[in-house]
Amino acid sequence: MATPIPKKIMARQHEITADFLRAVDRHLADIEAGRVTEMLEIRDLADLLHIHPTHLSNTIKLTTGNSPCYYFERRIVDTAQRLLRDPALSAAEVAARLTYDPSNFTKFFKRFVGLTPKQYREAEWARQRQESETITI
Repeated sequence: MATPIPKKIMARQHEITADFLRAVDRHLADIEAGRVTEMLEIRDLADLLHIHPTHLSNTIKLTTGNSPCYYFERRIVDTAQRLLRDPALSAAEVAARLTYDPSNFTKFFKRFVGLTPKQYREAEWARQRQESETITI
């Protein structure tokens, strides 16, 4: 029979997870706004939370079933998708804002979305045009 984890420890693990997700969101907001020019790594985020990277990784995996990288990369993709919907920004500008060179950004984006940034943008604009042309009664 497994020993149950005390509630106080579980509460701390969930607190670490929530703090990590908030730190990721803050960092990506800073990246997007241009206040920061270098993407942090998981170990940097662990440092911000004053915990060891292994402890962060183990805690996130225990509380969510996924690694910290999973959430960090998902948030980066969400930010990229939002930025790519802005017609004033080129895909290269989106890549630069997210601290990627265009080639690596395209590979990263396609791995998660299944489309290149250009294909995603064109599909989104087509979808938006179709929505604006649809008349609802």
